[in-house]
Parts: sequence; C-alpha cells; structure tokens
Amino acid sequence: MMSILLFLLSALILLYLGIGGTVAIGILTIATLAGMVSDSGHLLSVLLGGALLALAIILISAGKLRRDRISRPLLDWVRTRLPQLSETESEALKSGSVDWDGELFSGRPDWPRLLSAPHAKLSEEERAFVDGPTEALCSMVDDWSITHELFDLPGEVWDYIREQGFLGLVIPRQYGGKGFSHTAHSEIVMKISTRSVSTAVTVMVPNSLGPAELLMHYGTGAQKDYYLPRLAKGEEIPCFALTSPVAGSDAGAIPDKGIVCKGTWNGEEVLGLRVTWNKRYITLAPVATLIGLAIKVYDPDQLLGSREQIGVTCVLVPHDLPGVHSGARHLPMNTAFMNGPTWGEDVFIPMDQVIGGQAMLGKGWTMLLECLSIGRSISLPALGTGAGKVVSLTTGAYTSVREQFGRAISSFEGVQEALEPIAGYTYMMDAARLLTTGMLDRGVRPAVPSAVLKYRNTDLMRDVINHAMDIVAGRAVITGPRNFLARAYQAVPIGITVEGANILTRSLMIFGQGAIRCHPYIVDEIEAAAMTDTDRAVEQFDQVFFKHMAHTTRNAIRTLVFGLTRGWPETVPSQGGLTRYYRQLSRFSSAFAVMTDITLLTIGGGLKARQRLSGRMADCLVHLYYASAVIKQWHEEGYPEHERPLVEWCLQRSLYDLQTQLRQLINNFPVRALRLPLRLLVFPLGANGVKPPNDQLGAQVAMSIVEDTPVRERIVRGVYRNEQPDDPVGRVLNAYRLANQTRPLRDKIHAEIRKRDPDELDGIALLMGHQREELVDWAIDRKIIQPGERERLVEALTALYDVIRVDAMDAEGIRELATAAVGKRRVVKRD
Repeated sequence: MMSILLFLLSALILLYLGIGGTVAIGILTIATLAGMVSDSGHLLSVLLGGALLALAIILISAGKLRRDRISRPLLDWVRTRLPQLSETESEALKSGSVDWDGELFSGRPDWPRLLSAPHAKLSEEERAFVDGPTEALCSMVDDWSITHELFDLPGEVWDYIREQGFLGLVIPRQYGGKGFSHTAHSEIVMKISTRSVSTAVTVMVPNSLGPAELLMHYGTGAQKDYYLPRLAKGEEIPCFALTSPVAGSDAGAIPDKGIVCKGTWNGEEVLGLRVTWNKRYITLAPVATLIGLAIKVYDPDQLLGSREQIGVTCVLVPHDLPGVHSGARHLPMNTAFMNGPTWGEDVFIPMDQVIGGQAMLGKGWTMLLECLSIGRSISLPALGTGAGKVVSLTTGAYTSVREQFGRAISSFEGVQEALEPIAGYTYMMDAARLLTTGMLDRGVRPAVPSAVLKYRNTDLMRDVINHAMDIVAGRAVITGPRNFLARAYQAVPIGITVEGANILTRSLMIFGQGAIRCHPYIVDEIEAAAMTDTDRAVEQFDQVFFKHMAHTTRNAIRTLVFGLTRGWPETVPSQGGLTRYYRQLSRFSSAFAVMTDITLLTIGGGLKARQRLSGRMADCLVHLYYASAVIKQWHEEGYPEHERPLVEWCLQRSLYDLQTQLRQLINNFPVRALRLPLRLLVFPLGANGVKPPNDQLGAQVAMSIVEDTPVRERIVRGVYRNEQPDDPVGRVLNAYRLANQTRPLRDKIHAEIRKRDPDELDGIALLMGHQREELVDWAIDRKIIQPGERERLVEALTALYDVIRVDAMDAEGIRELATAAVGKRRVVKRD
C-alpha cells in the first residue's frame, strides 16, 4: 500500500507547509504514482491510491463539482452550527481592526512583524508636557483633602486643568487642542493616577469616551467648528451617558428614546427629536454642560420615511434645556471624581444635535464601538499600570526601610513572595499598555486587544494592590493623610466594574468576539451563510471553507509536532536569547487556534451559554498577548541584560498560566468524547512541561523593586514622585534615600548589638524604638561609629521611625464631623 502511504505522507507535509493549488496536486500525483510503481501496479494500490488522489483533486480544485456536491450541502449544515448574531453583535464584528490579535488567532504568529512594528513613543512636545504641566498638576493635588474634606478637586486645580489644555489632549490643534498621540494621553493619565485617582479620572474621561472623540470622527463640519474649540478650552465640560438602570452590560437594550418630531429651536420650527432618558454612573454628569447621549430613535409618524425604528443614535444635549436634570452625585467607593445620574423628559433638540447630523441617525452603535475600543485601550489600563508603578515604588521602598528582628523585611522570603508579582505584573501591564497604544498611534482600532487590556490590567491592579496591603499590613489599613495605599485599594472595584464589567468582558466579549472577528475565515463564512441568494452564498462559502479546513488541519499537525518537540521545528527570531520562549508561544498559539476551530465546530451557536469555556479561552489569549508585549518591550529597549530576570519571569509566568488554562479547558471541554483526543493532540507528552518561575528567579524579581537599581527605575518609570517628608509617598522615599545612605552605619550598630549580653538587650531595644539620639550616642561611646556621622544617622533613624507611624484622629473632631454630616447626604434619586 505504498501509494496510500506516500499520498498521506505528502498530504501531511503539504498541509504543514501550507502548500496548495496546482503545486499540491502535482506533488500528490507524483507521490501516488511513485507508490503505485513501488507496489508493482497492484490493483488494490491503484484503485485506493487513485481514489484518494481523485478526491484530493476535487477538494483542492475550485469547480462546479465541488460546489454542487460538497459545498452546497455543507453550507446547509454549517448554517446550523454557526452562532446566530444579533444586529448589535453584527455591528460589533464590523467595527474596529485586527492586528497582533489576529496573528495569535491564526496559530502562526509572525514574530518579525511584531518586532518591526512601530512602537509607542512620545514626541519632544509630549515629553515636555508630561514633565512640565503634568508634573505641576500632580504637585498641586492633595488626595486626602480631595477625598475626605472637599469631595471635589480644588478650584485652582480645575482652573489649571482647563488653562493647560488637559481636557483637550486628543483634540486636533486646528480646534485649539493639543493634538497629542494616544500614547501621550495614556502616559499623562497614568502619571496623574499615581498621585490621585479622582484627578486622573477627571482628565481621562473627556479624552476617552466623550463627545469630543465622537465629534472628531463623525461630527459635521459645523459641529466640529463650534464644539471642539469649546471642549479643548474647558468652556464646555462634557460627559457621555450610555448606561441605564435596566441596560448595563447589555447596552443594545437601552430604553432611552428619541421620537422624531417637529419643535421650536431658537424661535423657529425645525425637525428634531423629543428625547427622554434615565442614565446612571455617568462620570462628570454633575458638572457637565454638554451631555452626550446614546438613545434609540423612533419615527412613528414616518417623518423621515417608511422606517419607524431608526436605531441607536448619539446626540448632544445642552445641560440648560428645559426638562434636563443633573447635579446629583454618586460616590463610587467614596472617591471624589464627579459621577452621577442624568435624566430628562421630553427634551426637544434639533437634528443638528445628532452627532454627524441627520445622516447618522441609527448609526450610533457602530460609532460607539469604534470609540470604545480607543478609550478602553487607554483609560483604565493606564490607571491599572499607574497603580502597579506607585505600589512598586512605595512598597519596595517600605520593605527596605521597615525592620523587624534587626533586619529589613525585604529579606524575609514570605515578603519576597508577595513582592515578586508586584514587580512582574507591573512590568507586564506597562508592556501591554504600550503595545496597544502603539497600535492606536498606527491607526489600528483594536476592538479585541482593548477588551483584553481593560480586563487584564485592572485584574492585575487588584492583585498588585492586595499583595502590597499584605506587606504593609497594619500601616496600610489605618486611614489618614499618611496612608499611601488606601485610596488606590478603595478604588480598585471601580476599575474592575466600569467600561464593561470584568466578568462579562472575560466570559463573553474577548473570545466571543475574537473567535469570529480575528479568525481568518469565520467572518466570510458567516456572511455567506446569511446570504439569501443561494448560488452566491455557495460560491462565497466554497471559496473560504476549504481554506478554513486546510488551516485547521495544518494547525492540528503543528500542534502535535510542537507538543512532541516543544516547538523546536519553528523558525523564530534569535535576538535576546528568547528562542525557547518564542517556540513555546508559537506552540500554544497553534493549540489555541485549533481549540478555537473545534469549539466553534462543536459548540457553535451555544457558545454564549458556555461562559466557563469562553472565559478560559479568553485567558489563553490574554497570556499570549501579554507575553508578546513583554518580548516587544524588551526588544524596543535594546535587550538590556539587567532586565533579563524580570523579562524571563514574565514569560515563564505567562506560559505556565497559559498551560494551566489550556489543561483546564480540555479537562472540562463540553464534548466529553473529545477530551482525550484533545489532550493527546495538545499535550502529547503531558500537561506539565512548562514550569512556573522558580524561587531563585522570584527572589531576584522581588528585590528588583527593593534595591536602588536601573531595573527599579524602569519598572516605576512615569510615576510621580517627591521626597517631601510631609507627603504620604515622599515620606517613604525620603526614608528610603536616607536608609540607603546610612546603611553601612546601621549595619555596624546591628552587628554590635547582636554581640551584646542578653541583659543589655532590653535597654538597647528601648533606645532603638523611641530614643534614637541616645542610641546613636551609645554607638559613638562604644566607637562603633564616628561623632561626625551622628547628625545624618539621627536624621535617618528619625525618618525610619516616622515612616511606620500612622494617623490617630482627634475624637472630638470626629464627633463634630459626624454631627455636621447627619442628614446632609440626602438621596435624591434611587435608580
């Protein structure tokens, strides 16, 4: 049976190499004929080999026979397997762009393409703005005062934000804005967030999802000329209202409506909309002068044509129109940025207030999806990264200066175990942030990466801050002006829940959209299945289906081969000595692509209900994306060797977590009969080949934010810092600097203390705890240190003690505050 053997062997090699068409037919024909000759023309060899060759020629050659006999009945079957998409979902698939996410879904990521893509960077002007006005804004902010006394930004801070153009960072220069890149927008928001979350959100929202972004992309010339200069100068404070009480994550179900009618505007009768809405959770709504709304438009009197249901539309409503209500405030986890409901009844606006004019009626959902991918890529990912950086800066320093049992707590393995993910995850967040803003600056609208980034960065932010709270312990739970972690900790749930709650982002959006949007063939197959013209549908389906099958088979072969060889046959870049990581990522990308196709084939339209499966697939994509981002980041920085432990920790952690999710995915795959075959395909040598970072590497990464090294500076790059002893962060950094300067002196004292008799230790302990000057004098008397070293050692010991102190509030003042607050926070709306 050499004809069959050579045919199958050739077919597998051709599929693995991606060779098709006439070349493939020629090679298969030669291989089959060679087998027949080898079998001496045996009748069975000729018949079976010839039959296989004939079938292969039919499948490879696009012709009437294949279309009528194979593609037509297949199309009828596929129509029952493909997921049924709502109108909202269909529009979501058409919006945004595919970039590196498409490479990961393909199963054959093009690594040179990743490395050669233009990376995120700041212009000289943008860098000057970050180092100048942004730095100055941070220095003006006192987060304790904002969140516990004013419940708002101070007036001078609001004025500075307006005057310096913080509300128009992305508005083009021709309209009076800064015209900054998306990377600059992200960098500015990130830096402000390391000082004050409330201030960062105030700057962030007008520049992400707001009327300005929508106007820039879809507004009429008149709308741009009027509104954009006013928004850039802060003469208008914008908000955009999407969420309704009964339609949160399901934005397509919004009940807010606009009825097409005629009304009076500026003394004239014009065609417009009578708008009624009830929105909540809207940032800047209490102070907004221009309210952007997403509503559904209806035309019951058919003033525009025969359609009564026009669809989702974006409109602009001035706050001072009759029937508009605003000013009430929500208090999201007691943060102080302006957030609240907005509602209105029968508010008339002309068609000129529809963003883009009357022609854009019913096109609001597409507009929102395009702009959401931009804002979601910048705002909360920047806040998450900022949290990681300020936690790395402060907690790493705190563990260096906080001593127990005569040594810094950073030397304790338990503390290092918590420091390790703080450093590693912060680097990963920053790398993914910059990879994605780089896409945005190239004109990509990354619908799927934006969801990946929002979900993962806010989730890692939660992990990082929780680890920091464990380390700083009691010092971190006492609220007061000295606390450098409490506000970030309290704000974590906001990032987790807004702009698409993480649970739904993970379990529905990332893989649910990505499996279709990023797949090289699924969208075309869905379009073919939806066609009413059967002949055209069969023709289009025929063109893509067999390419899809070859793609799936090729990835299945690659997955098995790479599973047996750890990806050894794959050609990958050699820069940086990361070959083994590239190969493992290629292996898992191939496995992910196979699992995607098998999931769509077997689960089909039931995918929405299989949210555990979808969530695990989302996690696989997350780990592939973040590992890619780490490689890209190190490449752009020139592969500095001192960062290698950090980079390798990130890659090992991502690959291990990826392996874990794939194993869980296969072990719980809904089609039980496929679990064993999938396990053998993806993990032929067992599902434990990738190991997590070991303790030695973990300790190196942990100490990277403790020791004053270039690695620490890289991790915290972009954070706002000062060393003022009366500032919550400055107090820690001041103590850190003084501790490093006097470490040899303090080590001498500790070494001498360890030699003392037990009878002396109680007295020495008293001196170390409260009487620092006496301790220094004791050391001078015993010639442990020199008299000339006394002053700076006393200063350092005073700072080290000051950094562990917590605030205790005056009891009478708290009683007075409670009395003054009774009945003042009146609930005016409960939706």
